[in-house]
Amino acid sequence: MVLVLLVTGDVVMRSLFRMGAIWLQELQWHLISPIALFGMSYALYCGEQVRVDVFYERFPDGLRRAIEVTGGLLLMGIGLYIAWLSLPWLIQSWGRNEGSPNPGGLPWRWALKAFIPLGFVLLALQSLAHALRHGFALTPRGE
Repeated sequence: MVLVLLVTGDVVMRSLFRMGAIWLQELQWHLISPIALFGMSYALYCGEQVRVDVFYERFPDGLRRAIEVTGGLLLMGIGLYIAWLSLPWLIQSWGRNEGSPNPGGLPWRWALKAFIPLGFVLLALQSLAHALRHGFALTPRGE
């Protein structure tokens, strides 16, 4: 909701009053990044991940479980790999105390970059939980 209000306010200020603030635009990115990075783990947790349901629903239970386990383990590997690749970038940014290159921008750009490895580690953990849940044929939460 905060993000929607910020974007709306920015659009109104730019459209009606021909003025805007760089820090306001950057704050929007600072808010959307954790939403997207944590949202991908939450979507997997809720079973809302993208799959081709037209085919998936017709598969036998054993094949569906195998797909979920294999997909979960592959996604775990991808999540850990991306987290690993992003660490040097984060460490460099933190060491420089990187902020916005724009005048009037927000400081601590490294804090925003820290969400990248954190988000992908959370995705890897959720993927492992997903693979284990389907591998042991446990019922999803709430069912």
